[in-house]
Amino acid sequence: MAVPSPSATPSTTAAVRPVPRPARPCVTELRLSAFAGHRGAGLPIGAVTLLAGPSGSGKTTALRAYEALARLAGGARLGEVFPDPAACVPEGTRPDGRPRRGFRIGCTADGPAGPVRLDLAVQAEPDLRVVGERLSAGGLVLLETALRDPGRRTVQAAWHTAGPSEVTRAPLPDDRLGTALLPLRVAGRTDGQRRVLAAAEQMLVALRSVFACDPRPERMRGPVPAGSGRLLGGCDNLADVVARTRAECARRHAQLVAAVRGGCAGPVTDVRAEPLGDGTVRAVLDRGTARRTELARLGDGELRYLALALVLLTGPGVLDVDPPGEVPDAMRALTVLADGFDRALDVRQRRELLRLAVRTGRRGHLRCVGAVSDASWAAGTDGVTVVHLDP
Repeated sequence: MAVPSPSATPSTTAAVRPVPRPARPCVTELRLSAFAGHRGAGLPIGAVTLLAGPSGSGKTTALRAYEALARLAGGARLGEVFPDPAACVPEGTRPDGRPRRGFRIGCTADGPAGPVRLDLAVQAEPDLRVVGERLSAGGLVLLETALRDPGRRTVQAAWHTAGPSEVTRAPLPDDRLGTALLPLRVAGRTDGQRRVLAAAEQMLVALRSVFACDPRPERMRGPVPAGSGRLLGGCDNLADVVARTRAECARRHAQLVAAVRGGCAGPVTDVRAEPLGDGTVRAVLDRGTARRTELARLGDGELRYLALALVLLTGPGVLDVDPPGEVPDAMRALTVLADGFDRALDVRQRRELLRLAVRTGRRGHLRCVGAVSDASWAAGTDGVTVVHLDP
């Protein structure tokens, strides 16, 4: 921990400046208290974050936990988010006398309401259900739930009111995130209720705009059906999305071409999508002088580089995500979860993508969390948070 020198100590009479809060709610820490191979882990999350470690260190697991919280914040049920809940229980965890086993995850979201913590305890066996949830800010518990009666499919919830009654109590479903239900249950009549709503909404906005991607080159080489225009997590339909972005935004497409030029071999003057007459399109690199290269001829590294560059340069309207539509674009940030961020890429491609992520992140509307096997090539890069994980 850095310790300031005595000369840096502020005077007792000097005015204390308030800590600036992010204009857009964002996740600043992911907590894996007891989840798969992680125990007591707190991972700092910045605008661009690289989770680094060898195979088996839990990089993909951490991304899955982040994505799970995002889906729960969007209203998904536990069974949809955790189809194999036993795999989320830390190895060696012994059941209690009932017998029960489970896992715990959480996060912190910063924004106009200040840092807000969400902690979730889930029972995986003998049946999947929420057994406890806590939403807190500034040392005050704003929402707390607990499983009181195992025979009922509900948890007992209590949220801060600060009115005639200090808290309001009511049952909530045991297969949903209680924080996601608060905007429908809290009236907002008292200062306490408004504080609860502000904290819950900040957490939900920070979590919901998430796009998990892991480009699959083998699915990107052939023609794809035209018309959807929403990029899938595996980037299978990249050709169709290239057609859409090229037609809708010349400036953003020019940025994509410039990025591709920096990461693909040979000259690149354009990235196009050609219709084939059977309702499908294929993507090609325009090399100039009437030469074109089909994506089928590119290497895996070039295809992954092109797909990740497209992801970093687009937004919720193009990516297959479900952002909170009631919140203006200027008040939310999209978070890209990129598993295998460095897979099949050479050092030049990694650095070009990282520079693109940092440049886009500085505008405030996009954040990136990527998993890499080794982050030595990113050491010292301004604006990048590197988190080292050990197996």
